[in-house]
Amino acid sequence: MSRSTALHTDRYELTMLDAALRDGTASRRCVFEVFGRRLSGGRRFGVVAGTGRLLEAIRDFRFGDDELRFLRDERVVDATTIDFLADYRFTGSVTGYREGEIYFPGSPLLTVEGTFAEAVLLETLALSILNYDSAVATAAARMSVAAGDRPLAEMGSRRASEEAAVAAARAAYIAGFSATSNLEAGRRWGVPTMGTAAHAWTLLHDTEEDAFRSQIEALGAGTTLLIDTYDIAEGVRTAVRVAGTDLGAVRIDSGDLPIVAGEVRALLDELGATSTRITVTSDLDEYALAALAASPVDSYGVGTSVATGSGVPTAGLVFKLVAREAADGSWVGVAKASAEKASHGGRKAAFRTLDGGTVTSELIIVSDGFEELSTASEHPDARALQTTLMQDGEADAAFVGREGVQAARTHHSRVREELPIRALALSKADPALPTEYRDAE
Repeated sequence: MSRSTALHTDRYELTMLDAALRDGTASRRCVFEVFGRRLSGGRRFGVVAGTGRLLEAIRDFRFGDDELRFLRDERVVDATTIDFLADYRFTGSVTGYREGEIYFPGSPLLTVEGTFAEAVLLETLALSILNYDSAVATAAARMSVAAGDRPLAEMGSRRASEEAAVAAARAAYIAGFSATSNLEAGRRWGVPTMGTAAHAWTLLHDTEEDAFRSQIEALGAGTTLLIDTYDIAEGVRTAVRVAGTDLGAVRIDSGDLPIVAGEVRALLDELGATSTRITVTSDLDEYALAALAASPVDSYGVGTSVATGSGVPTAGLVFKLVAREAADGSWVGVAKASAEKASHGGRKAAFRTLDGGTVTSELIIVSDGFEELSTASEHPDARALQTTLMQDGEADAAFVGREGVQAARTHHSRVREELPIRALALSKADPALPTEYRDAE
């Protein structure tokens, strides 16, 4: 099997292409846009993630012999379309928000420009990547806010499919987590990895002390010992007796964490292990992290909640045609008018207005045509949000691979500082910023 991403799509993308090749509209130039009508789950902001993965997936969007044979055998499209797909390469452009950027309802996160035939095929691929990764990154950012300066480790691999687990680790790292338990995320994306031992390690040995001694012999006294397999207080005493007061850390994975963490800290200090850190991992989400803010905890490990978007597993993004070339060669903005699913037609330029370094609005300038869209004269403090990610079918190397992940993480950290305080609250509410639309002059 090839590594092509071409069949990671819905059948109707190909049947639309088939019909467009028949009626002559396949070559019409088009502008497609990825945006969200609202922020899922009552979130106050969203975080863009998955962009670098998408650019690489577009690069691999090729119909090889295996893919073409499947389409032919299943009679998905006709012979003319098969011939077209055999030579398919996306040669258009992709612009959008940088990965790690904050977004709001209506934000044009991604703009795909090309012929209808080229661009329409990318819809499902773009949404499957951006919807999941952005949902995870948004949840991770909220957890990072709740954790404050305490490090967060992503541990959700066993709560997602194997490739989603890698994507989740990447998205969480971009949005503020410091490490992952997933080794493939470390190999592929350069995310720092961590991990020591599970309860099975303690249960394997005849006694908890035997397990601790063996782990320390293998990993040194700076390791983290899991102390709640049996009795937590006895586990602490055993850990310090075996490792000494230079024990690196203990991990708590059960119980009423604010109370247990306080008791463990007091016992460690009593035993002289004042520098031994405490990490907790039991079914944490942003609300549990906030509840632990006053507890003597040094770091956290989050699993299920981050890999599932903390109850919001999709960002709710859509991919819509917003402008197209008319039969006479002019451009026309197009939009859905469906109840509760209306969209804003036209090509767009996005800016974020600021006052004293704090953002005040999401400003979207709309045009049917392709004139240069600018807001600098009206809003000298506005920050342009879009950048060219792919030109003539070639991705900008700055946004892909390990380097792209690090750039996205750095960008997210910077732009989150611009948010007003109300954006950082965890309760459900309206978006923290209004989205304003203006027609281009």
